[in-house]
Amino acid sequence: MTSYFTTAEARAARQRRFGQRPSMEVLNESASAKSATGFDVFLSHSSKDADLVLGTMALLEDQGLKVYVDWVIDPQLDRSRVSPETARLLRERMGQCSSLVYMATSSAVMSKWMPWELGYFDGRKGEDKIAILPILERQHDGFAGQEYIGLYSVLRKHTMTDGIERVLVEDVGNRWKFAFALPLNDGWRRYGA
Repeated sequence: MTSYFTTAEARAARQRRFGQRPSMEVLNESASAKSATGFDVFLSHSSKDADLVLGTMALLEDQGLKVYVDWVIDPQLDRSRVSPETARLLRERMGQCSSLVYMATSSAVMSKWMPWELGYFDGRKGEDKIAILPILERQHDGFAGQEYIGLYSVLRKHTMTDGIERVLVEDVGNRWKFAFALPLNDGWRRYGA
């Protein structure tokens, strides 16, 4: 059975990893990661989803991935103020990432940065290095997203016949590829290949 990730799962992962600590404490804890220059995932997200972002980051890191979240790794950035310096640093960081995961939430549709990040990354690295990660209230809710979202693969969970839950990428045209069975920087492959 296939399902989407939920807000409850993301919040539970945040709680498990970071407890009740406020975001500023989490930022200070992540200081060692700030010097990193290579990442598996650039997590594109709405800044209004801080708890969900930390939880999603934890879920991806649980899969062994190194995740770039701008306000965690580069807390000096002010996403509320657009500046050439902010855009320059984000471009540089995207260049250091093997893939982009677009965290599709109800807040994402209001983001001005997320479409820019998606377009820039697509132009630089190609659509096969991008996946949409819907975070929904219920795991079996429908997901359509904005029209341009349909161009990209979607991350979903699938319970295998052996009962093990895997994270898979649903490619355009409903083909399945493993997302986390191998490092994203080696590319995603089709399920069963």
